[in-house]
Amino acid sequence: MLEKPAIPDAHIMACLEAEYGLQAAGLSFLTLGADVNTAVYRVAIEGDPGYFLKLRKGAFNEVAVLLPVFLLEQGIRSVITPLPNRAGDLWGSLDEYRLVLFPFIEGQDGYEVSLADDQWIQLGMALKLMHTIHVVASLAGLIPVESYSPRWREQVSSFQAQVELDTFADPTSARLAAFMRHKQREISHMVRRSAELGEELKRHPRHFVLCHGDLHPGNLHLTADGALYIVDWDDVIFAPQEHDLMFLGAGMGEKGPGDRETALFYQGYGDVEIDQSTLTYYRFERIVRDLVEFCKQVFLVDRGDEDREQAYSYFAGQFEPGREVEAAFRADRFTY
Repeated sequence: MLEKPAIPDAHIMACLEAEYGLQAAGLSFLTLGADVNTAVYRVAIEGDPGYFLKLRKGAFNEVAVLLPVFLLEQGIRSVITPLPNRAGDLWGSLDEYRLVLFPFIEGQDGYEVSLADDQWIQLGMALKLMHTIHVVASLAGLIPVESYSPRWREQVSSFQAQVELDTFADPTSARLAAFMRHKQREISHMVRRSAELGEELKRHPRHFVLCHGDLHPGNLHLTADGALYIVDWDDVIFAPQEHDLMFLGAGMGEKGPGDRETALFYQGYGDVEIDQSTLTYYRFERIVRDLVEFCKQVFLVDRGDEDREQAYSYFAGQFEPGREVEAAFRADRFTY
């Protein structure tokens, strides 16, 4: 969220004192992330590094805060765990928001800085542990299981039909509609190939593992002393390993890894047999899902101009040379 929600700082600080016993010296709103339902703050505390506060509106997946604690207990140290409140819960409530508090760890994400050699190896090791871990039944029951649902494909097709029929007075909506018409052939191909590959995976199931589900560079937190943390567990899922591995070399933005960085990652991850069809499915499906989310932010929301402009930028950016769309088409054994 790029625009600060209409919640007085004093109201948030009072909630922190009631829920966590914290007397905050101040709040700083952080313009991070593409999720318009999530706002984040740095909480200042006298003589302390402070805290990282996440406010989540709408659907709240409890596993997103429970899982990092479990992973840390299993020896996966590349996680930042939420802090319990006075009642011992890992989240609290603030009006229509759920409130989650973390220690503040100074660092930058993988879009801002490139991973060092040791951090590529750390990432591989952490992901391998996660992909091979046994999740206890009480927690596993809260985690979605891959079903290769057509819902994202159906929604992007609906938006495609909308931009062909409607006119848009709003400049951001008009720009996105024009761009979608220009890229209609590529978008339709990705929808079709994602459907075909998904049906193939239903007929020939792959082994499912615990996946982060959203392993783009913005969800890697890197510190100056070389530590690496995987953050934002809202999309955790049981799925084939390719769900996570597809981000290596695609979806990594302009600072994506080359052969050397990929080799360092697999030095940590270990030997693995990757199914190319599954990898291609997830590259296409991820783009389709993102296109839907960005369309929703632009076409279905009439406030938050900065967030809407960012959504348009993210939508169009995926089609730039060397980015996600090119990587997905390159991975596919068919052309369009």
